[in-house]
Amino acid sequence: SMPDIDGFQLAQIIHHHPRYQKTAIIFVSAVHLSDLDRLKGYEHGAVDYISVPVNPELLRAKVSVFAELYRKTQQFERLNAELEERVAERTEELQRRAEELQRLNAELERSNRDLDAFAYIASHDLKEPLRGISSLATFLLEDYADKLDEAGVGQLRTMMRLTRRMHSLIESLLHYSHVGRADLEMEATDLQEIVADTLEVLAARLQEGRVDVRVPARLPTVRADRVRVGEIFHNLVANAVKYNDKAEKWVEIGCASAPDEDGAIRQVFYVKDNGIGVPEEHREAVFRIFRRRDGREGYGGGTGAGHPVV
Repeated sequence: SMPDIDGFQLAQIIHHHPRYQKTAIIFVSAVHLSDLDRLKGYEHGAVDYISVPVNPELLRAKVSVFAELYRKTQQFERLNAELEERVAERTEELQRRAEELQRLNAELERSNRDLDAFAYIASHDLKEPLRGISSLATFLLEDYADKLDEAGVGQLRTMMRLTRRMHSLIESLLHYSHVGRADLEMEATDLQEIVADTLEVLAARLQEGRVDVRVPARLPTVRADRVRVGEIFHNLVANAVKYNDKAEKWVEIGCASAPDEDGAIRQVFYVKDNGIGVPEEHREAVFRIFRRRDGREGYGGGTGAGHPVV
């Protein structure tokens, strides 16, 4: 109770001032206050009440509590502001990365279009001159061999061999570029059927090389890309036959169980043979495109693009 104005009105005036909107107010009163009075005080911004006579220690303790609460609130607000700033910075960084990723995807799409254009050029513009060179060399050998010396004939045969190799390299490169960008079509795939088809395709080569093919147990059905896994078995079996200098050749295709890094049991499929094998120092290099262990012409020659495509 005060002349002309009461504590409730004064609290309201204080909190209307922009500078003091968060000021904590403790009401001090000698009047007996009802619960309604206290409720009204809280509605006008009071944080506590003290009755007369005032206990200085109690008042200082209450003020200390609210001052500490204010400091904690200020600290929390600063931390919250810092957090919001960091979130904003992080959001901006993520947005920049998303824009960069979008730009890289656009560049990749352009690169793929360029690669498709190159594939078209390689399949038409490059192979056509090669066919012409090969045909011309064949014509010269058939019609003019008697007019050329041994060195000339040898040069023409070298030319034909080089054109065949260039044609093979172009075909391998086209296949490699296609496989690298093709989506896998995963489906239930009977590997026993895949291996049977592979052996049927390679039957003439296996018979010519007198290769004994062993499949100790029926292979299971797994989720895989039927075409790609077929290429894997075809390349591995074909290489097993090609790189074998033994009198009695054999190839074994099978499946074994082995624990992975987490201890879970997984299936491991293999193709092994009694051929020349791959020395440990070459095991990483042979899986690079256009790399072979025995050079271009060793063991029948090849481009070195067989394994990387799968």
